[in-house]
Amino acid sequence: MARAYSQDLRDRVIDAALAGMAARQAAVRFGAGIATAIVWVRRARETGERKARPQGQPRRSKLDPHRDVLFGLIEAKDDISLVEMQERLAAERGIKASVGTIWTFLDRAGLTFKKSTPAKLAGMSAAPVRSNRRPGHDGSGSAESGRGACGRDAGGVRSIAPG
Repeated sequence: MARAYSQDLRDRVIDAALAGMAARQAAVRFGAGIATAIVWVRRARETGERKARPQGQPRRSKLDPHRDVLFGLIEAKDDISLVEMQERLAAERGIKASVGTIWTFLDRAGLTFKKSTPAKLAGMSAAPVRSNRRPGHDGSGSAESGRGACGRDAGGVRSIAPG
């Protein structure tokens, strides 16, 4: 979508037209579109409005009517996941909404929360350094093959090997 003309250009075109010049002549003189200049001058004469109006359609969401329900879910459980919200909306209200739609709705409402790294949640000062061991091998020398096994690396991070 194109940008709006500058306010300075609008004012020059409107001032020239209100001073007696035809809107078409003012448009040509200042390099604006003729139809655009005619609309600007008409609007200035009728209402006195000179500023650009918002472009595009207002941002709406199909979740707007369910705002209170979503906020109620968050109040009831402040660490609710987007998937849980999606499941509850479908089960209780019959509303099908993607996780992205829910996230966008909450983002516009200013309710997004970025979780920190597991190391910060555990209270560690720095993230552990990954070892060169394969996932699931805890280095204890046990007879397990590591497939589906669970262990901790040198930094204490739990890893689960695919099985």
